[in-house]
Amino acid sequence: MPEAGFHFEQPVWFWGLLALVPVAIWLWRSAAKAARGPIHRYADPHLLPHLTGTRDLKATERWGRFLRWSGLWALLILAMAGPRWDYEDVRLFHPGNNLLILLDISRSMEADDVAPSRLGRARQEIQDLIMQNRQVRLGLIAFASVPHVLSPITEDTYTILNALPALSTDLARLQGSRLHQALDRAEGLLGSLPEDSARSILLISDGDFDEPELIPRIEKLAEQGIRFHVLGVGTEAGARVPAQKGGWIHDRSGQPVMSSLNESLLQELATAGQGTYQRADYRDSDTEEILEAAAVTRLPPEAGDERTRIWNERYYLPILALIALLVPNFRGRARLGPKK
Repeated sequence: MPEAGFHFEQPVWFWGLLALVPVAIWLWRSAAKAARGPIHRYADPHLLPHLTGTRDLKATERWGRFLRWSGLWALLILAMAGPRWDYEDVRLFHPGNNLLILLDISRSMEADDVAPSRLGRARQEIQDLIMQNRQVRLGLIAFASVPHVLSPITEDTYTILNALPALSTDLARLQGSRLHQALDRAEGLLGSLPEDSARSILLISDGDFDEPELIPRIEKLAEQGIRFHVLGVGTEAGARVPAQKGGWIHDRSGQPVMSSLNESLLQELATAGQGTYQRADYRDSDTEEILEAAAVTRLPPEAGDERTRIWNERYYLPILALIALLVPNFRGRARLGPKK
């Protein structure tokens, strides 16, 4: 590949220009055959249009159309060949520290036992992780009954920062906290990383789970080298859970549902995942501990110096020229109104 300058990604497409040769031969032979046709025995050439209702194209018209459509074909071939120039050097995705955040956005996260709410505090904690982070790649999955991948593992953590204000419990059509499905999605994303990568999961939740076999599932992830950290949000005193359309969510007896931080379960999950447990607060120590626990790679710093070249593709330029030349063919003919 050239180091710089104009070139084509797939120049083999230019072989398609050879298709114009048999078309030109067919056009020449068909015109010559038509000139020797039997109809010419019955009338002079200048009278044939009155006899047949059509007229033969002149040689200049016929070959003019051929040249026009040849130009359109050449533009299409040019686009398929992939003209390109200018490039950017991008650092390759290399083994390192990776932390995938699982954010609980179930309805209980709207409880206000911590200000402004549990979900609001969780967003602040994620923001702190991004601002303090210097050596860990981050990803984000929001989940309730169904997980939603908001960002895969990336070094561009500011894309996660820009998505935080839009995170709300209204994103979940079906309520409930199903951690198993979120873990399935997280395992798929982390499993695609290089084998030498340090892989960790951070669960941010109030622990309002009612699922069996969570502890064995987390232990299995730890055996695969995926550590499991937990950041608990809420208080043990708890608070009422707001309804989506105002008021409070009630149980079957008509009493408002109270949700509290299930700290014992969250600590068990962190222990099973060989990770750390922190309770979310306004200090930076909780996020600092998590980032330090996630940065466990033993790879040297120079492991990420490899770069790849990304060329700026310009295939769209011949496509635009092709469209501009075809547009006049689709102009509607003006209809003549009835004569008065």
